[in-house]
This record gives sequence, C-alpha cells and structure tokens, in this order.
Amino acid sequence: MSYENKILQMKKMLKKAPKTEQPSKTIFKKPNVPIYADQWEEAGLKRIDNDFGVVFLLEKHYSFHYQHGNFQLGELYHAFQLWKCTDQKHPLALTDDKNLVFYDTETTGLKGVGTQIFLNGILEADRDHNRFVLKQYVLADPSHEVAFLWESKLWQEHKTIVTYNGKSFDWPQLQTRFTLHRKDLPKLPEQKQIDLLHGSKRIWKNDLSRMKLSQVEEEKLGFHREGDIPGYLAPVIYLDAVKNGDPESLLKVLEHNEYDLLSLITLYIQATKLLCEGIQEESATTYTNIGKWYGDLSDIEKSSELLKNVTKQYNNSETGYAYYHLAFQQKKQQSFEQAYQSFKNAISFIDERQQIIALIELAKIDEHRHQNYEQAIYYTHQAYQLVKNSTLWKSDLKSKKLREIEKRKFRNEKKRLFPGK
Repeated sequence: MSYENKILQMKKMLKKAPKTEQPSKTIFKKPNVPIYADQWEEAGLKRIDNDFGVVFLLEKHYSFHYQHGNFQLGELYHAFQLWKCTDQKHPLALTDDKNLVFYDTETTGLKGVGTQIFLNGILEADRDHNRFVLKQYVLADPSHEVAFLWESKLWQEHKTIVTYNGKSFDWPQLQTRFTLHRKDLPKLPEQKQIDLLHGSKRIWKNDLSRMKLSQVEEEKLGFHREGDIPGYLAPVIYLDAVKNGDPESLLKVLEHNEYDLLSLITLYIQATKLLCEGIQEESATTYTNIGKWYGDLSDIEKSSELLKNVTKQYNNSETGYAYYHLAFQQKKQQSFEQAYQSFKNAISFIDERQQIIALIELAKIDEHRHQNYEQAIYYTHQAYQLVKNSTLWKSDLKSKKLREIEKRKFRNEKKRLFPGK
C-alpha cells in the first residue's frame, strides 16, 4: 500500500473531536463599598466610584515657585532647557514635560504574587495653570484592586516614567498586578523609564555611603524630612487602616509618598545641572563619576573635557581617578603621550586593582610606542609584585594573572637583549 493510501486510511479512522461550548464570559462582580468609606472621606480622601469598585484619592497642587529643599519645582523647565542646549545623547535627557510622570508606589510587601500596591502616587505638570498636580490613589481594600488599577489611567497611553528604583521594583510590580487582572483590565503598555536611583549611583558612587532617597535628599538636595514615618512601616499602617477604618496614620504614609515624589523632581533638576553645567560646588569624585559616565556612553569629547577640568580644579590627592579614567579616553583618541603622563599621575592615588591596570598600561606604551624595554620591564615587575602580594585575587585568578605578566616581562627582556629581532 502506498504512503498516500495509508494516510487516507488513517484519516478515516480519526474521529472528529466533539464541539465544545465556549465558556461564557464571567461578569465582573463589583465589591461592596467598605464600611469605613465615610470615615476616610471625612479625613480628606475623595471617594471615586467606577465600574469596578471604589478608589480613594488625595489631590494636591504646587505652584512652580514651590520650594522643596534647595530648589523650586519650576526649575525643572530650566533643566529641560539645559538638555535642549546640548547635543548630548544621555539616558536622563528630557526636553519637555509631554507625557511626563513622576511615579512612586507603596506596597504591602517587597515581592511575591500576594504583594499588592496600595498607593499609586502620580505627579504631573499642568502647564495651563503653571503648577504641578499630585494624585495619590489609595486602594480601598484588596477586593477593590481592579478599580484602583483602572483609575490610575497608566494603561491609557505611552508615557515617560521617572522613578527611584522603579525600573526594578515599582513598574514590574504594577505589571504583575495588571497581568493578574488581565481579563478585566487592558494591557499595560511598555513605557520609557528614567530611574534616578541608577543615575544617582553613577553620579555619587564613592561619594555617598548609601543611596537611600532620604540620604540623597539631605546631602545633595537640601531637604530634611520632619516627622516622616519609616517606609518599612507603610504596609502595617495600611493594613491596620483597612482593619479598623481609622485613616489618621495612613495619611502619614501619603505624606511620605508625597516627599518621595517631590524629591524626584528636585533630584532630576540637580542631576541635570551636574551633567550639563560646568563644575560647581561638588566633589572631585562626583565629577570624575560623571566624566566616566560620558565615557561609557562613548561621548569621549565630553568625558575628556570633564576629567581634565577635575585635574585642574582639585588637589592632587582628589584627582587620581580623574587622571586614571582620562588616560583611557586619551588612549582612545590616540594621544599616547598624554595618556602615559595621566597614568603616571594617577598611580599614587588609586586603589590596588587600578594600580595594577595602570602599570600594565604604562608597560604597553613603553614597549610598543617608546621601545623603552627597560622601563616596560620596570613597570611590569611592579605590577607583578602587587599581584603577588595582593589579597584581592582568588588563587586561580592570581596564578593566571601572574602568568600573563611573566609572559609580558619575558617578551620585553627578549626585545631588550635582541633589539630589532
């Protein structure tokens, strides 16, 4: 029997699967209004009823002249202008407030499907009235989560979301909650993210001991919180407010969230000034970090300019890392003599790991550019001794590194003994 006939025979043996009835779409059951709704309204929270339940809202307005720490909120528009006046392409660059949202949440935990967002804080500019509008949506109780997520309107259009650790926490958490209610809610679109925690780490690494927002506020933004509740108490306070209906302590959580959001504006202003303006009142470490950041973004010209200014305007003990990173930029620009001098200037003021790298770079330039094999051997020997005596390396990595350095040293010794061969 041919293959064609066998296939036909098999088809006859197959029975058609019986048609199954399509399940009818589940009708959303709107939850009951919480018994404490009146009590929360009397405390100043506005009640909003939508098709999915109840949401509470606290709305506040701030003029462009509102002072938060060292900055007026309206200086955000000066920050936009600074970015317009530069050709730089930078992850923090914004030139207007179109679809711009400063966003922060409070949650019932830190991870897991059981963790809910109970406070959506959204701060946006209102240019028509020269003000900023803060809207804080509060989850009435866990059964009203669909109503709460719907009312934020973050599903409506593409926006630029500015957060502090939001790229890793707030936004993924919001995506999870939308996914869990996908049968009732539209899909949450992908949004442009500007996470100022990552920006702060790039700017103030080794300058701030911690990157907690409240510490950045105090040391860099001139804002000191008074009577603020610790963030870790927020979940307990919310659950207690739902349990007993008393919103008094819950309002302190909203104030904590308000501070976070206002500080996002001033942090963005300060970060922009540091990135776009000349050296002001900041440490050499800060501007070295910024110069390195531009270098990592392949803006070699801007990086070199900043790092050179650091070496000119700060003491030698503060400029080691500026010289170190500048040397690599100069090397990329084929300015080997300048790079050589910058590595030499850096060595006394940088840590052991960077010293080893700088010594190897000096040896490379002496070998390949100067043909000064004696000096190349000298720097190679110094690097070898640092690695040999170092406690930073695991034994296998140390052995590998020592072999690499020995190979370089042996090659230079051969070139010194047999020049031209």
